[in-house]
Order: sequence, then structure tokens, then C-alpha cells
Amino acid sequence: MNKTSEKTLVFITDLITINIAWIIYRQLRLTTGWFDFLVEPELFFPMFVVYFYWIVIFTMVGMYRTWFALSRFDELSTLFKSTFVGIFILFFLIMFDDYQSGVSSTNRFLIFFYWGIFFALVGTGRLFIRSLQRQLLIKGIGRRNVLLVGFNEKGFEVQEQVTNHRALGLDIIGYVAVQDENIGKENNGIKAIGHVSQISEIIKNYNVQEVILSLRNHHEDILIEVIAKCENLNIGIKIVPDLYDILSGQAKTSQLYGVPLIDINPILMPEWEKRAKRILDIVVSLILLVCSAPMTLATAIAIKLDSKGPILFKQERCGLNGKLFNVYKFRSMYIDAEKNTGPVWSFKNDPRITKIGRLIRKIRVDEIPQMINVLKGEMSLVGPRPERPFFVEKLSEEIPYYKRRLKVKPGLTGWAQVKHKYDETIDDVKKKLKYDLFYIENMSLRMDLKILFRTIFVVLFGKGHYD
Repeated sequence: MNKTSEKTLVFITDLITINIAWIIYRQLRLTTGWFDFLVEPELFFPMFVVYFYWIVIFTMVGMYRTWFALSRFDELSTLFKSTFVGIFILFFLIMFDDYQSGVSSTNRFLIFFYWGIFFALVGTGRLFIRSLQRQLLIKGIGRRNVLLVGFNEKGFEVQEQVTNHRALGLDIIGYVAVQDENIGKENNGIKAIGHVSQISEIIKNYNVQEVILSLRNHHEDILIEVIAKCENLNIGIKIVPDLYDILSGQAKTSQLYGVPLIDINPILMPEWEKRAKRILDIVVSLILLVCSAPMTLATAIAIKLDSKGPILFKQERCGLNGKLFNVYKFRSMYIDAEKNTGPVWSFKNDPRITKIGRLIRKIRVDEIPQMINVLKGEMSLVGPRPERPFFVEKLSEEIPYYKRRLKVKPGLTGWAQVKHKYDETIDDVKKKLKYDLFYIENMSLRMDLKILFRTIFVVLFGKGHYD
């Protein structure tokens, strides 16, 4: 079952079960005599509102993410927690409405009967869909190809567990050997089909969707090489950790039928925080565009009077997952500034920068047009700054993990911009990368708000650097 079919089926199941729960609850209200009402409550409009309410909550908590070989108990646990919070919100909304109307009623407590009906029906629907998916996986529909890196005992244990549990939906197509002498060897019918240096080609040739690394402790350099080569191939990467890492608390693991695994590309933010982050982007960018209109007009006139060339400057940058887009800025350099040099970073006292350009860079006015990129969804308010493709390729050759920055949407400002100065040397880039990776590993709404407030401080005192 592909992702679109899965989500559509889950959505339809929720549509049916959520609305049936409401119809049953309404009938209880009409036939039991537990509720006092002057007129018979409507059916369709309240049902539509309640359905939309639950869909919003389910979307925010990530219940429409693609499900793959996860525990059905975990899904029911997530459903329980989200509906528990949702029903309490409804309870307090009803209580507030009663208070505003001057009504004192205990009927509102009966909404918990609705919760029981709702959880039972929606939970049953979800279990049916997930059980159907498991059966399809067992029968060979929707399975995923897996590559094991490391021909050793750790890899053999993973192979045994995956082979014995077809409900995982994983098919091991081969090993990738670290040592040349292991190429061609096999374990229980699974061969080592190539060397680790060929992993990119093997992934493409065998349509691999998951890579499991079962490396020995002294193979840290191999680990870095594999992750770097798989960075932009849109595959899942997991590591079989060392026992010491688990016992010392250094590794947060998930379980594959008893085999502990570390997920290299986990979900960076809960689904509801992703939605809230996008809403924050839209609201703040709209407010800033409107409020900065007078300054925008004055800046445009100043640029036109100061030097020849267009008011706006656009440049190709790398966005989420390496997707290219044009970033917009107020022009702060003379036209054809890189005609004789090719792509180079700006630096302090850069002679290519115009007089007005120096001023608008200092107070960050040149970044205002990027609110358009934020509104379009190409950028966020907070994230690693978008870099030009030329520098992305150049820096990724020199700095391991550099392309990890492309795993999140680029930002107008970021942790690196409020913590570090101009990129004058490769060491500056490396230091900024550490800040960017720290942000990626700790992404949250709280972190974004902290960076936005610190950015205001940076702008007011003219510190930091953006491009």
C-alpha cells in the first residue's frame, strides 16, 4: 500500500467512525432522558463541526503520518492521549458556554460517554486498517528493501529477526561489506553484494528504502562515510548500537523484535509543532510585510538613487532536501559584483557593497523581501541560512554532515546567526555548522521563539551575520 492510498484509507475510516460516534451519542441524548433540552438538537451541522475538530487534532499530533511496521498498541496509545486532551478541551468549552449563558448543568459530564463511544469506534477502525496493512505486508504488498552494512555477527542477528518476522514488511536484499574479502560471502542465503564505497549505486540499483548499519566499534569513519553518501537519497538509516552505548544512556533506541536500533533520521519535531511553526511563519511574515511597508518603500527609493541596477536581487539557493529556489533580497551590491571573481562569500568592508547596501545590511532591512519566500513555504522564519548550490557542493566535500542542514527548511534567521560572526574562513563555516546541527537536533517551538527574540537583540545592536 503506497503512502497516498494508506492516508486516504485511514482518512475515510476516520470519517466513518467519527461521524457514527456522533450519531450514536445524539441518539443517546434523545432516547435516554439523561439530557435536558428545549428543542431537538441538530444532526448535520454539529456533526460537521465536531468532525473537523477531531481531524485538526489528529493532524496536529501526527496521526496521519505514514505508518510502517509500528506497534498497533502505540497507535492506540497515541489515539487515547490525543482524544483525552481533545475531550477535556470540549468539556471546558461547554462549561464556559454554560457559564456565559448563566446555565448550571451537570449534563456536560456526560460528554465522557461520548468519549468512550468515540474511542471505541475510532480505535476499532484504526486497528482494522493496521491489521489489514500487516496482512498485506505478510503477503508481499508494500514491502521495503533493506541493505545491511557490515558482514558480521550484529548483521546476522538483524537478518535473523527480520527474516522471522514478515509482518515488519522488510526484505533484506544483501549486505554491504566493509572489508573486500567479505564480498561474495553469504549468510543464510543473503550475499554481500558490494563494498561500502559503492553504497550509493547499490541503493539506486536495488531500490533500497532502509539501511541498517551493523558496524564494529572502530569503524566510526565508515559510519560517517555511509551517512554522508545516503544523506539525500530519501531513505531510512538505523544503527545497531554498541551495548555500552545503551547501558550508559548515550543511545535512545527503538526495538526491532528485540534488536535495539538507533534512528539516524528521526522525526525532528512533533507534527503539531510543525503545523504551529508554519502558522507562526505565515502570521509573522504577513505582519512584518505590512508593518515594514513604509521602510520598504524608502529602501527601494534609496537603492535606486544610490546605484544602477534593480531594486530586488534574486539568487538561487538550496532549500529543504536540496530543492532549489530563488531567494529575494534588497540589492546591497553593485551589479555584476561577481563577474570577475565567480561565487565568493561577502566579508567585512567588502568593496562590492554599496553605501546604502552597507546600511541596510547592518540593520537587516535587506532581508525583508525574504518574507515572500517564507509565505511561499520555501523558507521558515527560523532555520539554517540557505546557501548557494556552488558552496553546498564545495563545503560538503570538505565538511562531513554539511548536507544535514538540508534536512530542515532554511530560515530567515537561525541559531548560527545569533551566535557567530561573518563567514570569513572555512573554520567559521565549521563553527556555524555546529550551531546549525545543534538547532536541528533540538528543534522546537520554544527554540524558535528563543532565536527570534535573540535576533531582535542582534538587529538592534548590529551584531551577527546572515549572508
